[in-house]
Amino acid sequence: MIVTVRARDAPSSRPGIISAGGVSEGPLLTGHYPMKLVILAVGRGRASPEQTLVRDWLGRLPQGGSIIEIESKLPSGPARTRDEGERLLKQLPATAPLIACDPHGRDTSSAALAALLQQHRDDGAAAICFAIGGADGHDPAVLDRAQTRIAFGSATWPHMLFRAMLAEQLYRASMILAGHPYHRA
Repeated sequence: MIVTVRARDAPSSRPGIISAGGVSEGPLLTGHYPMKLVILAVGRGRASPEQTLVRDWLGRLPQGGSIIEIESKLPSGPARTRDEGERLLKQLPATAPLIACDPHGRDTSSAALAALLQQHRDDGAAAICFAIGGADGHDPAVLDRAQTRIAFGSATWPHMLFRAMLAEQLYRASMILAGHPYHRA
């Protein structure tokens, strides 16, 4: 399932930044072309407060954002993890940078995430994808394909809550790059 959230879809956002086709309809906050931010996640987001938060934060992104959810019907174990990895990688555009959200990744501050987005944007990436693995983590193929592995501290987070946290951090990083006062560090 692919859920694309445009700025005009979120109740508290500014309308008319990115159309459904990805063409700019208004001024960009950063002065650069829009780089779409995509969350690739294992599991389905059910109707929940966390899913509402994900949609709200992605909807606030001036360039738009989306979440692509995949599921495996295999029983828990290495075969399922491999299947989840294959399904995640099938959703990844060939040229898009992949950032794996991994508990063994580098602890990443909001400013460091903004710098990472800026680097990929300035390198000409049209989209950047962030992968959230299943209960048993990422398949080695996903970790091998990833340019970077990031973590939000050493705590273990529920998957649905982590999605919301990642969506908020993507918004915060975008606002840092835009010079918006949302981030006050």
